[in-house]
Amino acid sequence: MARLEIIVAPDPRLKVKAKPVAKVDARIAGLMADMLETMYAAPGIGLAAPQVGEAVRVIVVDVAKEGERSPIRMANPEVVWASPERVPYEEGCLSLPEQFADVTRPKEVKVRYLDEHNKMQELHATELLAVCIQHEMDHLEGVLFVDHLSTLRRGMIIKKLQKYKKAKAAERDEQKSA
Repeated sequence: MARLEIIVAPDPRLKVKAKPVAKVDARIAGLMADMLETMYAAPGIGLAAPQVGEAVRVIVVDVAKEGERSPIRMANPEVVWASPERVPYEEGCLSLPEQFADVTRPKEVKVRYLDEHNKMQELHATELLAVCIQHEMDHLEGVLFVDHLSTLRRGMIIKKLQKYKKAKAAERDEQKSA
């Protein structure tokens, strides 16, 4: 397994619509494992392949309590049912470090997907797991959580991220020259 670099917004690679995988083979299963290692190290509770530069329809999530692990690996996830009840939830994103905002989404979803063994699965998700899955699935469409916000709020967050990226680049340059 390997840790992958997480792309930070704004970056055009995060706006690309991901392609379906033909099947979950050794390469895709390996990508899922690498994504989980990357997500845990970040630390985070979800990660989509486009966030690590792979434009394929693969996500990993784990909303287990701290100290526990219950990873879910999904290829080609598809919401087959969503509850009419919608709830606001404060979301953050590994590709938008230190930025948080309330996003309203369906409280429950039923998702069909291929697991890491290329077996079709269906999962009924509620609360945080439902939010996390929907958030990661948005990445597969090139949608970030800030795209659900007002233009003003989104613009403020993107400006902060541009400053964050400049500061990180300057930090890396400083380390190289030291």
